[in-house]
Amino acid sequence: MMSSTSRQIPQRSQDVAGAAATITPRTMHSRSRVLPALAVAILLAFSACGGGAAKTEADLSSDALNRGLKAHSAGTYDEATAAYFEALSHDPKNKFAFFNLGQIAQTQKRDQVAEGYYRAALEIDPRFGPALFNLAIIRASAGATTEAIDLYRRTVQADPQSAPAYFNLAILLRQTGSTAEADAMFQRAQQLDPKLVPPASPPPTPRPSPTR
Repeated sequence: MMSSTSRQIPQRSQDVAGAAATITPRTMHSRSRVLPALAVAILLAFSACGGGAAKTEADLSSDALNRGLKAHSAGTYDEATAAYFEALSHDPKNKFAFFNLGQIAQTQKRDQVAEGYYRAALEIDPRFGPALFNLAIIRASAGATTEAIDLYRRTVQADPQSAPAYFNLAILLRQTGSTAEADAMFQRAQQLDPKLVPPASPPPTPRPSPTR
């Protein structure tokens, strides 16, 4: 809907940047969008198909990224990983390669490694919505609720049409007691995607009565 260096890095995460939404790891909520990544990958693919002139490093990087996307979508992760590292060897600032390496790691439940790749992508582009979204899922799963809320806020700032981000943000806000803001985020998520139904609020915790 990545690295030539060794940067290490239910909920469901954003899918492969630049590919059809076919690969999904775990999720807090059930939908993902990577249209911005898709658009850029298509442009990269066209730029790599230029005339007979010698290919630039950017061309070689986009060629490798496209090979990685094909392997990634087919589920051949070792081949995809090698291609993404090759892409980074030609363009160390290829955020899509870092993101897709993170998505593979997250699919394989290697969240710490995935986190490193997503952070690497965000060093290149701090407003890269898919990386913000997936990193928020990982941080929420690790119990870092405050950081996850901040990441979801950054996600909706970068992509105001991201219903999944509003929905997951609302869940975390409700957990922290910010009920009014949570309700507003659920409402926004449903405006964007009517199929997203807020979970029922948990019943209030019984309070012991004083002994008489």
